[in-house]
Amino acid sequence: MQIGNYTLENPVILAPMAGVTDLPFRQLCNELGAGLTVSEMLSSNPRVWQTEKSQKRMGHANEPGIKAVQIAGCEPELMAAAAQHNVANGAQIIDINMGCPAKKVNKKMAGSALLQHPDLVQDILYAVVNAVEVPVTLKIRTGWDPDHRNGVEIAKLAEQAGIQSLAVHGRTRACMYKGEAEYDTIRAIKRAVTIPVVANGDIVSPEKARDVLDYTGADAVMIGRGAQGNPWLFREIAHFLATGKQLAKPETAEVTEVVMRHVQRLHDHYGEFSGIRIARKHVGWYLQQQQPAAEFRRQFVAIESATEQLEALASFFNSVN
Repeated sequence: MQIGNYTLENPVILAPMAGVTDLPFRQLCNELGAGLTVSEMLSSNPRVWQTEKSQKRMGHANEPGIKAVQIAGCEPELMAAAAQHNVANGAQIIDINMGCPAKKVNKKMAGSALLQHPDLVQDILYAVVNAVEVPVTLKIRTGWDPDHRNGVEIAKLAEQAGIQSLAVHGRTRACMYKGEAEYDTIRAIKRAVTIPVVANGDIVSPEKARDVLDYTGADAVMIGRGAQGNPWLFREIAHFLATGKQLAKPETAEVTEVVMRHVQRLHDHYGEFSGIRIARKHVGWYLQQQQPAAEFRRQFVAIESATEQLEALASFFNSVN
């Protein structure tokens, strides 16, 4: 899988997810086998760049692997400026968000709302591609709603504008995350363009990844919600794609070490107050995926100390070993 002059180690990519794919999570997924990790989306509005929240998202000095940063907005000039700003801060690939279905994003005519306006899509793509020297990629959905699946049209515009890789979530904006992803549109897009195409949506196992790649002809898969609480999925898929063999699930000792490392990094990155709160959702996902424990989850969310969080996790995992 090639994006511009960058070669991915494997065709398994972490999807950008707001509130999830922060630096600590990207570091972890990279260590556990992701071929590329993409940042959570950054607003093209320069008025928010100096906020603490944006500053935590914009530093890429400690970024693992290839530094791919996603930007979101609807004004070509601001999107171009945001691309330049992030490249100046270390981004090596700029990804454009035209896939987010969230209402607060769409009401600003950003994310997947843009799919309703191909002319504006084209203006944004050309503005960003011409603004930076690094490769520019695009993430879309299959269309605005099931009656308006214009993914092939958007893909052709992207190729013409110089987009280097296109990720497609197999749902429309109207579908949100409901129902099952469909891959017919991704297959049609892959046949319509020559740039790399990445298939996204409901890929939660090595077998599903193989089936989706075989059916669509896509060049890579992108993992989103399937990685929440299960970052080992990247190495499992990469191993299966390379060898055809299943990789063993992580032992409890490794799960313990990874969860503890992740939580410690969250504390270090955000500070104690925010770190312990962000850790709660990640620990909830880990427990749901690896070790269901409703009572411990209830106790964990009440902890207000970083040290106590780590001690509670160590005690819990020691009890289940």
